[in-house]
Amino acid sequence: MSIPVDNDWTPILKEAEQTASYQELREFLKKEYVKGAVYPVMDDIWQAFEWTPFSKVKVVILGQDPYHGKHQAHGLSFSVRPEVGVPPSLKNIYKELERDLGIYPVSHGYLKKWAEEGVLLLNTVLTVRGGEAHSHRNRGWEELTDHVIKSLSEREKPIVFLLWGNAAQKKEKMIDTRRHVVLKTSHPSPLSAYRGFLGSGVFSETNRILKEMGDEPVDWSLPENPND
Repeated sequence: MSIPVDNDWTPILKEAEQTASYQELREFLKKEYVKGAVYPVMDDIWQAFEWTPFSKVKVVILGQDPYHGKHQAHGLSFSVRPEVGVPPSLKNIYKELERDLGIYPVSHGYLKKWAEEGVLLLNTVLTVRGGEAHSHRNRGWEELTDHVIKSLSEREKPIVFLLWGNAAQKKEKMIDTRRHVVLKTSHPSPLSAYRGFLGSGVFSETNRILKEMGDEPVDWSLPENPND
């Protein structure tokens, strides 16, 4: 299970691939995918890196682990396949987006357009057993995503890191905050969205900071037709 990304992420991910923790993770995943349902499907694990090349990243949205329901996860944090209903966390993201920027929610949860805008939709753990949240935690993914975040932090061009929830905020120590900007809120899940995410103005603040950095703001609107 070598990492199949073919862009400027390749050398960074190849470094991670050589580590003992990744070798152990690979063996674990081989068994997991044979035993039962694991999400996302193997071909989609690296989708976030394929759609948002290293040099194009201007915002990182860091989640926890993928959705564990059937056909939901496809390799981007918070995003679901076009044919799947919008999950509660993403509904809260849309709610804040409408409150903050007046962007009316679309009927799907497919966030590919954000990825193409330069938003790296990354989870701290990239796979999960079907129906079992956090089931692939502490198996080696955390070391790989640490490496990814450190590599982004070393990049000269500044990035806005959006750390939503405790799992994401543990990664702050990997980020050089003299060069990059970190915005922290509670997780947008129904259990914690009202403890800081809703009302945060995080989308307008991100765009304000990007403009200040001399970068193009993110167009957070999504097409009503997910295939557009």
